[in-house]
Amino acid sequence: MIEAPYVPPFEDSAEPAPLGPLDEVVFAHWKRRGITPSRLCSDGVFIRRASLDLIGTLPTAREARDFILDRNPAKRRELVDRLLLRDEYADYWAMRWGDVLRIKAEFPINLWPAAAQAYHRWVRAAMRDNMPLDRFARALLASSGSNFRVPPVNFYRAVQNRDPRTLAQAAALVFMGARADRWPKARLDGMAAFFAQVGYKKTLEWKEEIVFHDPARPAGALKGVKPTYPDGTVPAISPGTDPRAVFAAWLLAPGNPWFARAMVNRVWFWMFGRGIVHEADDIRPDNKPAVPELLSWLEKDFVAGKYDQKRLLRTIATSAVYQMSPIPRGDEKVAQAVFASYPVRRLEAEVLIDALNQITGSTESYSSQIPEPFTFVPESQRTIALGDGSITSAFLEMFGRPARDTGLLSERNNAPTAAQRLHMINSSHIQRKLQQSRNLRAMTRLGLAPREGIVSMYLTCLSRFPTDDELAAAVQYVRRVGPGRDPGMDVAWALVNSSEFLLRH
Repeated sequence: MIEAPYVPPFEDSAEPAPLGPLDEVVFAHWKRRGITPSRLCSDGVFIRRASLDLIGTLPTAREARDFILDRNPAKRRELVDRLLLRDEYADYWAMRWGDVLRIKAEFPINLWPAAAQAYHRWVRAAMRDNMPLDRFARALLASSGSNFRVPPVNFYRAVQNRDPRTLAQAAALVFMGARADRWPKARLDGMAAFFAQVGYKKTLEWKEEIVFHDPARPAGALKGVKPTYPDGTVPAISPGTDPRAVFAAWLLAPGNPWFARAMVNRVWFWMFGRGIVHEADDIRPDNKPAVPELLSWLEKDFVAGKYDQKRLLRTIATSAVYQMSPIPRGDEKVAQAVFASYPVRRLEAEVLIDALNQITGSTESYSSQIPEPFTFVPESQRTIALGDGSITSAFLEMFGRPARDTGLLSERNNAPTAAQRLHMINSSHIQRKLQQSRNLRAMTRLGLAPREGIVSMYLTCLSRFPTDDELAAAVQYVRRVGPGRDPGMDVAWALVNSSEFLLRH
């Protein structure tokens, strides 16, 4: 058995230093405020963190072992590059965007299964192919056609009503990170006027609908209101021109800060659990960014990089700021607010159940019987790949998967609860996975030489080698337990119920 030299399990002993221009901006901010950042995280923490944050997937024991033992100084950057090419990347980021875009077949969104699945496939393909986010946004804002055959038009159907103000609020939330329902009425109405001519037409196909620009559509309550950008500018719109396209051109112009700021702030939130402006979809003048220079730098770099999400993620994940350990060297709240330590938070519901299934070699059964037709999901499919937010389970609901009713980031709840703890400790659902696992059985047949099995379990569950004290305690327990009990399975049970397993750190 190959054993790694001892290192602290969560952090490196070296002092952190900037690795690039992003770090130089943030380190300078810390210096001005007298904030001492955490040390860099250990290799075991980094591979687990990067894998969970970029592909929503736990590294395997072999991946963790090989990475920790690798002496290549560029291995963290190379790991990030490899993760961004994995199939799971498209699944995971389609899941994240699916929350924001409300991809859901059932009430109250009512996309219905065929449309929800088409919408999700389009979003996943956009993530897989790394479609620039300005093109992604333009397609969602300005497309017309069948919701089955032109999936981005489902943006205009994934709302609880089709009033132009509701459409404007959805556009502001997704593409501007703003809650337009709190705007003055005149400002909201001016933006809503861009969406007053969105028309809907039924077809002979069950639940198919055409979304299109309808110049003859009555203005209703917005009669006499001219389409007005949120900055107060009134554009000249030629007769017959789709106002949605005019709005999209304004929003996505390189000099317009709204879109780039919202995108980098949301991606930062997804990587750290908190936005530079927090909440990440509540950007407004009186909600100041924690590190203003960082937000400004990211906006400019994102535009210069042609709105490339993978490039943005690579920039973040290879920075020293992202690689901070979760152990603060100062006030914890201050450190986490300015990203001087990595914010610890629970795994998302979908990621957690996939991690348990990966460890145990088990699967989940998902199906939706409402609305018709029945929808059954192959058990081989990972939970992060579920396209339809209405296909759920008791576990997902208990662990805070969002209902996808509002598009708000706060709809996902990653806060630990007593019910979640009891489920992990006592439920037949988790016990059955552990007890019937061939994967764990192979590791827990420890006999008189348990060290190798324990090391394998730590790498499998926690993506790191056990410390000397942890290994000694586990070996002592295994040798002390009498016949009729499986001590190795007890160790596995303890690991998956540890805070270290349940949290990303």
